[in-house]
Amino acid sequence: MKLMNKIKETAQFLKGKGIAAPEFGLILGSGLGELASEIENGISIDYANIPNWGRSTVVGHAGKLVYGELAGRKVLALQGRFHFYEGNPMEVVTFPVRVMRALGCEGVIVTNAAGGVEYGPGTLMAISDHINLTGQNPLIGANLDEFGPRFPDMSDAYTKAYREKAHAVAEKLGIDLKEGVYLGVTGPTYETPAEIRAFQTLGASAVGMSTVPEVIVAAHSGLKVLGISAITNFAAGFQSELNHEEVVEVTERIKENFKGLVKAILAEL
Repeated sequence: MKLMNKIKETAQFLKGKGIAAPEFGLILGSGLGELASEIENGISIDYANIPNWGRSTVVGHAGKLVYGELAGRKVLALQGRFHFYEGNPMEVVTFPVRVMRALGCEGVIVTNAAGGVEYGPGTLMAISDHINLTGQNPLIGANLDEFGPRFPDMSDAYTKAYREKAHAVAEKLGIDLKEGVYLGVTGPTYETPAEIRAFQTLGASAVGMSTVPEVIVAAHSGLKVLGISAITNFAAGFQSELNHEEVVEVTERIKENFKGLVKAILAEL
């Protein structure tokens, strides 16, 4: 089946389940999916039951699509994303973003757990831009003209107005929201110390294994984007060892600030 037909089929299926006119998509990264449990009047659907949908196999990713109201806005939340390193093709990794667009979302809030290059564990960082070092681009292949142009402009992939709103809200809440450049790699290995030194030279503030493909597709589709990284560990070379347990532990520690921030931003957008 052609990609456009898959998108239409999935959107129709979700509409049939009661998902109508979401305003914002939420993509919730490692350890951050708990925010979806606060969605009111929620409709929750297991990924396994959605046609053409991928599977999430990572610890800390629940694997559910949740629709309802959060901070007075209609949202469609992914509790767990699909990663390229799980063996998913880019079409699968980015498919939910295209479905969000097909259902009428105007913007997406993309979150992730990331390694700190400029900032330390426990920091929340608004993403101002990204560097794509995955060696992949989800727009390779036939262009979906219904969504966007063959050669989309990435100059403002992370919407400045959304970011400014996020900073204003964070200041009101007393949350120290940093800002920086996210560098995307494929994983699943953590980076070597030499790679991190190279990434510092390139101007990266944080490094992670997600987000970049979804944002490229969001920009192509005309969706506005707010990206927030939860810095869960120092990148390689700054601490003795890296492991996923620490990622989950640190997100547990900062999740209240994270949830409060995202809800307050949604109310203002």
